[in-house]
Amino acid sequence: MANGPWCGKWALVTGASSGIGAALAEELAAGGAHLVLTARRARRLATLRTRLRASHGVRIKVLAADLAQPNTPAEIFAFTQGRGVAIDLLVNNAGIGSYGEFRASDLERELGIIHVNCSAMVQLTHLYLPGMVERRSGAILIVSSTAAYQGVPYMATYAASKGFGLLFAEALAREVEHYGVRVCALCPGPTVRVPGSSGCAG
Repeated sequence: MANGPWCGKWALVTGASSGIGAALAEELAAGGAHLVLTARRARRLATLRTRLRASHGVRIKVLAADLAQPNTPAEIFAFTQGRGVAIDLLVNNAGIGSYGEFRASDLERELGIIHVNCSAMVQLTHLYLPGMVERRSGAILIVSSTAAYQGVPYMATYAASKGFGLLFAEALAREVEHYGVRVCALCPGPTVRVPGSSGCAG
C-alpha cells in the first residue's frame, strides 16, 4: 500500500507529458499522491493518466495547456480552484531551451525561454504559495539544472533562466520556512533518452 509523504495529497506537475515531469509524476503516484498533470500534449497526458491510474489507483486530472501563453498560469489555477483541489505540492518542471550562437538565434525563441522558464514559473508560484502559507503546509519544487551553476556557451539564455530558478528557490525557501512550507530546486544534469521515452536535458 502506498505510504509516501504525499499520500492522499494533491500534487501539480507542469511539463508532465514526458521526461523528468513524467518520471516525477510516476514517483508521486507510486507514493499515493493524487495528481494534476499539465503539458502541451493532450494525447500523452491522457496516456499517462490511464497508465498511472491503472498502476497506482490514484486520482488524476489533466489539463492540456501551453505555458508559453501569458494567461496559462491563471488558467491552470482556475482549473484546480474550480474542482476544489488544494495543491499541496507544486512541481514547476516545464521548461524549454535552445542551442546555438546567441547572436544568430531567433529572438522570439530566446524570449520564449525566459517566459516559460522564469515568468510562468513565478506566476504559478505566486498563485499557489499563498494557500500553502495559509494552511501552514505544502512544498514547491523548482526543476532547475546543473546549467544553473555557470554560464553555458551556445545555451546562454537557457542556463541563465535555470540560474534564475535556482536563486528564486533559495530565496523563497528562507521566506516561507517559518510557515511550514518548503521550497527547493532540483538540479539534474543531462538525462538520457531511452527507447519509448522522451528524454530531456536538465
